Amino acid sequence: MSHRCFDVTNDGSVAHVVLNRPDELNTMVPEFWTELPEIIGAISDAGTARAIVISSTGRHFTAGMDLSVFTGDSILGSSDGSREPGRVRAQLRLTALRLQESFTALEKARMPVLCAIQGGCIGGGVDMVTAADMRYASADAFFCIQEINIGMTADVGTLQRLPKLIPEGVVRELAYTGRRMTAQRAHEVGLVNEVFDTHDDLVAGVLEIAGEIATKSPLAVWGSKEMITYARDHSTADSLNYIATWQTGMFQPADMMESFAAKQDQRDAVYDDLNPLS
Repeated sequence: MSHRCFDVTNDGSVAHVVLNRPDELNTMVPEFWTELPEIIGAISDAGTARAIVISSTGRHFTAGMDLSVFTGDSILGSSDGSREPGRVRAQLRLTALRLQESFTALEKARMPVLCAIQGGCIGGGVDMVTAADMRYASADAFFCIQEINIGMTADVGTLQRLPKLIPEGVVRELAYTGRRMTAQRAHEVGLVNEVFDTHDDLVAGVLEIAGEIATKSPLAVWGSKEMITYARDHSTADSLNYIATWQTGMFQPADMMESFAAKQDQRDAVYDDLNPLS
C-alpha cells in the first residue's frame, strides 16, 4: 500500500516507518493523521514485527502540524461561519481526540516503538515522539513546543506525556517560552537515550537496538511494555496487582524453556511471533 507521508519497510523482525516528505519538512498534513495509526495498527495486528523504528528524511524530523490542517474544509471542518457554534465546538473536541489517538497508537502497539530524530522535532513532532517507547537523536536535533509561539496550547499529548519523561520544571520552561532544547540537553534530562554524531549513524544505531529487542521473546517484551506504561499512570499497588493478573494468563513456560535450551546449546533462541489480530 502506498502512503503520502510514509515509506514502510521490514528488515527481518524490525518494521521501519520513514517520514518521506523532506522537501515539505515532513509537516503533518491531514493524511498524516490517518496514515500513521493505520500503519502502526497494521504492524501491531500482524504480530510478525518485534520492534518498530520511526525515522525521517531531510533536514528535519518534522516541522509539526501543516497549516492545511487549520484552513478551509480541512479535518477541523468548514470555517465559513455558517454552521451552528455548539456543533462546531463539539466537532472540534472530537477532532482533537482523534488526533490524540493517532499518537496513542504508538503506545498501544504490541511491540516497542523507537524514534530516530534528526534536525527539528517541532510542535506535533514532540507530541508524537513522547508517545514512543524510546527516543534517540542526532547531534543536530532540537525539540520545540512550538504551539506557544503561535498562540495556542499544545493539545495532542506533549503536555500530558512530557512531564512523565523529564523534570516538570523543564517542561514548564519549554511550554511557556517555546525555546529550543538541543539534543545534548535532551540527553541530559533523559528525553533521549543516546545522541549520535550524524543522521546515518542515528538510523543505523537505532535499527541495531531494535534488532537486539527483536531477539527477545515478543510476548515478554509486550508484557514489559504494558507494565511500564500502566505503572506510569497508576499507583505502585495497582501496578503490582495488574502484573499479578497479567502473569496469571500470559506467563507460559514455552519461551522460558526455549531461552534455557538456547543458552545450553550456545545458539540464538527462536520464539514464535505474536498471534495476528483480525
